[in-house]
Amino acid sequence: MSTQRAESADTRMSFLDAANLTDIHPDLVGVKAANLMRMAAAGLDVPPGFVLSADVCADYYASGGHLHQDVAALVARGVAHIEQATGLHFGARRRPLLVSVRSGAAVSMPGMLDTILDVGLCDDTLPGLLRSTGDPVFVWDSYRRLVASYAEVVEGCPAAAFAVVTDDALHRHGVPAASELDVAAQREIVGHLQDIYRSLANRPFPQDPMQQLLGAVEAVLRSWNSHRAVEYRRLEGLTSLAGTAVTVQAMVFGNLGVTSGSGVGFTRDPATGEDRLYIDFLLNSQGEDVVGGRHDARDPDPLIAAIPGLADKLQTVRRTLEAVFGDAQDFEFTVEDGNLWLLQTRAAKRTPWAALHIACALVDEGLIDQSTALERLRPYDLERVTRFTLAPNSDTTSIGEAVSASTGVASGRIALDVETALHYGHQGDPVTLVREDASTEDIAALAVCCGMLTARGARTSHAAVVARQLAIVCLVNCLDLVIDLRARSLRIGGSQLREGDTITIDGENGRIYAGALELVEERPAELISRVGAWRHGSPA
Repeated sequence: MSTQRAESADTRMSFLDAANLTDIHPDLVGVKAANLMRMAAAGLDVPPGFVLSADVCADYYASGGHLHQDVAALVARGVAHIEQATGLHFGARRRPLLVSVRSGAAVSMPGMLDTILDVGLCDDTLPGLLRSTGDPVFVWDSYRRLVASYAEVVEGCPAAAFAVVTDDALHRHGVPAASELDVAAQREIVGHLQDIYRSLANRPFPQDPMQQLLGAVEAVLRSWNSHRAVEYRRLEGLTSLAGTAVTVQAMVFGNLGVTSGSGVGFTRDPATGEDRLYIDFLLNSQGEDVVGGRHDARDPDPLIAAIPGLADKLQTVRRTLEAVFGDAQDFEFTVEDGNLWLLQTRAAKRTPWAALHIACALVDEGLIDQSTALERLRPYDLERVTRFTLAPNSDTTSIGEAVSASTGVASGRIALDVETALHYGHQGDPVTLVREDASTEDIAALAVCCGMLTARGARTSHAAVVARQLAIVCLVNCLDLVIDLRARSLRIGGSQLREGDTITIDGENGRIYAGALELVEERPAELISRVGAWRHGSPA
C-alpha cells in the first residue's frame, strides 16, 4: 500500500497520483481515474485530483439517496491534497481553487453520467480569480457556465430556461458566442441566471464553495440512475456494475482566450480505423462545448495550428496513449494558455468496420498479439461487418451537406423525436433521427435507428460516439437544417420534408438526399479471411 493511500486511511478516497497506480483497480475507482493515473505515470500532464470510489455510490443508494455522514470529511481531505499540489485554495478570496466534478464507472459510459465544471466560483471568489487571470470576460463567462450547469445538473432545472437568456444576449449584441460578449453583458446574464435559479429551485444559487462541491458530488451519484444511464446499461448488458466513482480535479481552463481551448481526439479514425488523428477542437471553450452536442466544431486544423506547438504535442500524446494502453484511444484535453492537459482517455468506441481494421493494424505494428486481437473482435459477427455506399449510377442531386461523424450510407424515415423513432422502429421501418442537437438523451431512439442527422454538434460529441458504437450513420452540424416541431416538418436548404418522409444520408461525404437511393454493400473480405486464419492457428 502506498504512503498516500495509507494516509487517506479510507479506500473510499484515493489521490490521482501515479504512485497509487499499483494498488488501484477500475472496479474501485472507475476506469476514468485509473487511466488518469496511468497517463500521469507515462509523463503526460494530468490535473491533480482525487477520486471517491464506487463504494460511496453504493452507500448513497443503500441509505435511500443520502450522502454518508463522513463523505464531507473525505472530500475536504481530497481538496487539501489538490490545494497542496496547486498552491491554490478552495473558497479563498485570493488565488482561489476551482474544481471539476466528473463521473467514472468501471466501464466507460460516454455522456450518460453528469459533469459539473468551475465548482467553487461564487461572489466571494470571483474577485480573486479576476486578480489571478486579469481577464474579466473569462471570469464572468465561467460564472455563467457554473450557474446554468449547476441549475440543470444539481437542481434538475430545465436547461432551456437558462439558455434562452444567453441566446437573447447574443442576439441583442450581435455576436456568435458568449465568450465574445463584453463584461457588462456577461454580468447582466449572470444576474438574470441567478434570478431564474432562485425562482425555479426555490433557493438562491449556493455561495458556499463546499456546499457547491458536495451538491455536485451528489448530483453525479444521482446520475447513475438517470433514464439515459439505465437505458445505456441495458443496451450494453452492463448488469454487474456497482455504481460510479466521482473524480474531482483542479480546473484547467480552455476558455482563457485565443491560446486556450478544449477538444476530443481519437488516436485513429473511429469510423474507418484509418491510422490518423481524428479530432474536434474549439478555441476559447470548455470541454462540455465539444462533447455536449450543442455547439458546432468544424475544421480543427487551423485552430490547432494557431497555438504554437500544439499539433506536435497532440501527435506525441497519440503515440504515447497507444503505447501505454495498446489500443486506439478516445481522449479529452484542455489547452490552457498554450499548455496541454489530459483529462481523460478510454478505449475508443468504434464501428465494427473500424474495429476490424484497427485490430489488424495493431497486430502489424506489434502493439498487440493475435490472441488479443481475437479477444477484442469476439463481440462482433465478422461475417456481418459491412457498410453501404451509393450505387455508381446514383445521380440524384443532394439537398444539403453536414459534417460526417461515421461511414456508410443509410436510408430511413424521418423521426423528429424519440417516441416517433421508436414507433417507426417497432413497425420494422428503417429510421433516421433528425434533431437540433446531438444528445445522449436520445439513447433509446438510437437503438432502433440506422441514421442520425443534427443541425448542431461535433463529430466527437458523446451522442455521435454512441451512434458510431451502434454502427449508425451519423451526420452532424448541418447548417441548412431547420426543424419545425409544431408542423412536424423540416427544411434543408430549399427542400421541404415532412416527418415520415425518407431521406438518405451519406457518411462518406456528408451529403443528404431526399428519398431512398440504391445502395451497394461492401465487405472487408481480405481482413475477415486474415482473422479467420488466426482462429485456425495460421500465422497469416
